[in-house]
Amino acid sequence: MIDVSNLSVRLAGKPVVQDVSFTAEAGTLTAICGPNGSGKTTTMKAVSGELAYHGTVHMNGAEIGGLQAWQLAEMRGVLPQASSISFPFTVREIVRMGLTSGRNRHPEQADRIATEALAAVDLSGFEGRFYQELSGGEQQRVQLARVLCQISEPVIDGKPCWLLLDEPVSSLDISHQLTIMTLARQFCRRGGGVIAVMHDLNLTALFADRMVLLKNGRLQAKGAVKDVLTDRHLQDVFGCNLRVNRVPADGAPFVLAHSALID
Repeated sequence: MIDVSNLSVRLAGKPVVQDVSFTAEAGTLTAICGPNGSGKTTTMKAVSGELAYHGTVHMNGAEIGGLQAWQLAEMRGVLPQASSISFPFTVREIVRMGLTSGRNRHPEQADRIATEALAAVDLSGFEGRFYQELSGGEQQRVQLARVLCQISEPVIDGKPCWLLLDEPVSSLDISHQLTIMTLARQFCRRGGGVIAVMHDLNLTALFADRMVLLKNGRLQAKGAVKDVLTDRHLQDVFGCNLRVNRVPADGAPFVLAHSALID
């Protein structure tokens, strides 16, 4: 479990996240949602151990502030919102960077993991391509494959591993959005846990188990998606006249943006 309690972050002396608390359980996909500038990425960076914070963040029972970098690397993989690569690395070289963090692997095992990671994100055959030659969506999938090399198993020594994904589908076409979100859900079903920053509320409704809703750096709502994804919460947070509807087959929610255009 990841237990975040009274999390606050200041950047350049300015409070960006204030007193945010939530839990993410192994076996579940937790989505962090909210408008631009609401503190989603800052929250994710703090939870991953990349930013200093006040409050506590426990991952599998350990306060992350007391862990070494190699210990964190064994427990969680991080997909940032954007990755800048200046040198002419190939896809193979980028993906295998994930194998330099976390646990040591036999060379044959490392090759298999890298091949499987590329296949999982639909990039088989891209190994020799240069990273800078790829589209934005392809680069995003290469970075996810790198993360999957680092965290290749959802459970190690009886403890869950974690994927912390900041806008994992922001540059992807709809087919690859579904591919990546299905991959994340499968990781959860195998015993791992996922926290993902999401902007697409319908994908959130389709794939997430729990939802954390932020506005202006503060927690507005948290809980099961069906309880958080409501007209009132969305109108309060996003400031427009959104409507949440239900699919008759299973009652899953979906957001109808058209109502925001009606006076």
